[in-house]
Amino acid sequence: MEIRNETLSTDFILLGLFSGMKHTRLLVSVVLLIYTIAITGNTTLIFLIWVDPHLHTSMYFLLSQLSLIDLAFISSIVPKMMVNFFSGKKNISLVGCGTQIFFTLTLGIAECLLLTLMAYDRYVAICNPLKYSIIISPRVSQRMAIGSWVGGTLASLAHTAYAMHFPLCGPRELHNFFCEVKAILKLSCEDISAYEKGVVVTSIVVVLLPVSFILTSYILIFLQVLRINSHEGRIKALATCSSHLTVVIFYYGPAMLIYMRPGSSHTPILNQALFMFDTVLTPMLNPIIYSLRNREVVDSMKKVMGKFSIQNRFARFNE
Repeated sequence: MEIRNETLSTDFILLGLFSGMKHTRLLVSVVLLIYTIAITGNTTLIFLIWVDPHLHTSMYFLLSQLSLIDLAFISSIVPKMMVNFFSGKKNISLVGCGTQIFFTLTLGIAECLLLTLMAYDRYVAICNPLKYSIIISPRVSQRMAIGSWVGGTLASLAHTAYAMHFPLCGPRELHNFFCEVKAILKLSCEDISAYEKGVVVTSIVVVLLPVSFILTSYILIFLQVLRINSHEGRIKALATCSSHLTVVIFYYGPAMLIYMRPGSSHTPILNQALFMFDTVLTPMLNPIIYSLRNREVVDSMKKVMGKFSIQNRFARFNE
């Protein structure tokens, strides 16, 4: 009777993070620690950009949007993973699965678009500094952010609706720690070759074209940097780009291996490792990279911490 009920259920079974691994508790503890650091780091970065007038620039506005995306991205995956682990249940409803696919795709594509626009922001700042405030005005940076969110939402809506309409066969077991389009498609009863071609086209638009644009931007930036006479000027120019370039490599590298690797659907363990890096590790690393390698952010943090320290001392003195 139980088997029949399980078969008739519309729920999916998430087999979890590296199913069959012996030290799952240790791995889950590490993921929980990473999640805590990611939430703290991204929230702190957004707070600093919000309260410090010196960080009220287009570059930092776009950085705050990146932190917001990272916050939402990791929060759309890890809490459900933790609930499943600590409750002992591995199921997720059809609606829950579709919702998770929609949000992860929206945020993933939005981050791709935003990182590309941030590369253009750095190109204008270094190659055309005198016109930077005109070309990348606050209104333009707001449109960049809105465009990233809207582009991600529309692309995700189309893919989620189409992927979830396929009839499914066999046990609804997903070899992953969250609901993901490619894992769902493996359960389809119908021929999905046409849709897979659509996924390839989307991957080219969302991954290859932005990567090409980013590479072109940085080639032009480096050529411009070589023309700078002073050594200090070169170091300063490169410092403003190094954080963004590091984040781009960390994010696009795994994404390209997942969606553009031939036969990637046949290697679930490698895919899980790549998804773990892209969806869990990268949101934690981004605020650390931008904080440690950016003097303005570090100075802002010291200033805010100093302010709170003085206020606390003053409050104690009044008591």
